Amino acid sequence: MKQIILITGASSGFGLLTARALADAGHTVYASMRDIAGRNAKQAEAVLAEARERHVDLRVVELDVTSDDSARAAIDSVLREAGRLDVLVHNAGHMVFGPAEAFTAEQYAQLYDVNVLGTQRVNRAALPAMRKQGKGLLLWVSSSSTRGGTPPFLAPYFAAKAAMDSLAVSYAGELTRWGIETSIMVPGAFTKGTNHFAHSGKPSDTAVEAEYMEGPYAGMPDRILKGLASLEPADADAAEVATKIVEVVDMPFGKRPFRVHVDPSQDGAEIVNGVADRVRRELFFRAGIDELLTTKQA
Repeated sequence: MKQIILITGASSGFGLLTARALADAGHTVYASMRDIAGRNAKQAEAVLAEARERHVDLRVVELDVTSDDSARAAIDSVLREAGRLDVLVHNAGHMVFGPAEAFTAEQYAQLYDVNVLGTQRVNRAALPAMRKQGKGLLLWVSSSSTRGGTPPFLAPYFAAKAAMDSLAVSYAGELTRWGIETSIMVPGAFTKGTNHFAHSGKPSDTAVEAEYMEGPYAGMPDRILKGLASLEPADADAAEVATKIVEVVDMPFGKRPFRVHVDPSQDGAEIVNGVADRVRRELFFRAGIDELLTTKQA
């Protein structure tokens, strides 16, 4: 069944791969990105040109997840054009790399603004319409770093993704009675196929950074990145994340999984999440609120 889908952070990486895959599957897809009249103008035009060439319903909408006004405007635009919103994919995110101490508090706040608060802004803009519909899907693109084996020098990103994942879990129980399903996609550390590592941010406090990099941790960044790459099978393909998202979207209402892992490196997140999600379910049963584990169309 054709769905109306909005994806945040769809200018590149998992977001763009997912937008293409969902459009190819026959859905109407809004690939959102910020500053489509400026820095992302060429990318926006490339997406629209691709849609024309491939004869798919892939559209572009302006959305800066760090702005309440932008979030509301984007959702309003989708609702005006399509009349509804069936699926919201929370994908927008940014990565940083460096010693945790060398990042300022302001940098942490900026990262949380994109990776965590951005989801809240878009939810507050989209959920009133989705609740009124009585049916929908929130699909959150999390990370195996929230509970898997995590190397150093990625602390701000890991912390932000963990916060987003926690928010997704809490939202899940609060939306079932509105007919809105939750599914959390958990990609592993793909070192190829996205710009996550290539475009990662750096610490502002270069003096502290230098104390690490020129001191006892000299050479460690390269060892970490090479080590992660070595764990990744040669045939690992970031597009598999998009494929799994399409599978979840295309499943019948009520049959979608709560969490899906796509982690070729097997960093252990699937094991830890399996325990955590089971404990959550058990707590709901013990507390007598287990009906909140099942989404029913309102």
